[in-house]
Amino acid sequence: MRILLVGAGGVGDAIAKLAAERDFYELFVISDYDVSRAERTLEWIANRNGDEVASKFLAVKIDASNAAGVAATAKEHGITHILNAVEPKFVPTIFSGAFTAGANYVDMAMSLSEPHETDPFHQPGLKLGDQQYALNEQWERAGLLALVGMGVEPGLSNVFARYAQDHLFSEIDEISVKDGGNLVVRDDAGNEIFAPSFSIWTTIEECLNPPIIWEAGRGFYTTEPFSEPEIFEFPEGIGAVECVNVEHEEVTMLSRTIKAKKIAFKYGLGQEFIGILQTLHKLGLDQTKPHRVRSAQGPVDVAPRDMVAAVLPDPATIGPRMEGKTCAGVLVTGKDFEGKQRATYIYNVADNALTMAKYETQAVVWQTAFNPLIALELIAKGVWEGTGVVGPETFDSIPFLDLLASSTGYNVPWVAQERMPTSPLRHP
Repeated sequence: MRILLVGAGGVGDAIAKLAAERDFYELFVISDYDVSRAERTLEWIANRNGDEVASKFLAVKIDASNAAGVAATAKEHGITHILNAVEPKFVPTIFSGAFTAGANYVDMAMSLSEPHETDPFHQPGLKLGDQQYALNEQWERAGLLALVGMGVEPGLSNVFARYAQDHLFSEIDEISVKDGGNLVVRDDAGNEIFAPSFSIWTTIEECLNPPIIWEAGRGFYTTEPFSEPEIFEFPEGIGAVECVNVEHEEVTMLSRTIKAKKIAFKYGLGQEFIGILQTLHKLGLDQTKPHRVRSAQGPVDVAPRDMVAAVLPDPATIGPRMEGKTCAGVLVTGKDFEGKQRATYIYNVADNALTMAKYETQAVVWQTAFNPLIALELIAKGVWEGTGVVGPETFDSIPFLDLLASSTGYNVPWVAQERMPTSPLRHP
């Protein structure tokens, strides 16, 4: 297996660092538009793991917005698998470049949605991933695999849902992905600051688009952003966090293969975070269309969202100033194999202190990074096989979870925690 990693930001950097501890690939090419970021990652690998390990890595420059350039880079290095670790706005070009190069493809976030033109808060328009799923037959005919949504959410959450269906439940009422944490970022004076732990570009996209929900007999429908607030008790000391509906890929992915009466996604954001996002929206700073701006160097075209991303701290750099934990999990309710009501929260918790100590990587990006690597390792070993455009929920969950938790694998714990099978508390 010869891997091309597109993007050496926070998640890409963590992926490469973790990959340096595994041996299932022949070559690992780290690429970024800013090649110095790829080179820094490679230098870290050499310093931490030695020159012999680093010899399997290369750092190159790439333009993720240019499909032909992605394909050319892949062909130059004999790449068999392209791993997309940049913002989802680049999915179309990298996805196309991989196909042109005859390479298999893995991403962690899918092609973007477009709200319904006339009724966006009730009806879906173009859904997340629709553009990729539409090309399924093309990838199948080519004998290529596009494994989409293989991060933590979506990704690990999909694996948890498949595990619940196969091993815990005879009948599923609802799959509700619950993401929350108690992470705090501080400035040099110790004051808490607004510094999203993931790409603000992606955060705005997820949180301000109409959330999508799927129900049996009703299909897909949308709601207002931040709808249906709910208090959820997160494990391992994180505690109670208010969660709200947010647009996310799991809803569109799991509804294809998992038998459930309802599928939803809720994110623990907090009122301050929600207020800031709402202010950005009111000011038009969430827009992606470029606007002409006067500057000392003359007029330039700038997308407001890109400007917001530029002035906020880079998520890849905030680890040393971050403290706390983040939790990714799936609450599944329904009946067990004896017909009794059951509610199980299947989750993984990442502690920023631990991820920084071992990888100098903050918890959120680390929690995302190991999932595509586990998938690639299973593909390299022939355990996961397939063609076409598919999500991780189409594969057997046990090999993934075994490799995830094994001491000879990734040594990452996961927990299936029983909960009271009652409806969650909602605010009036």
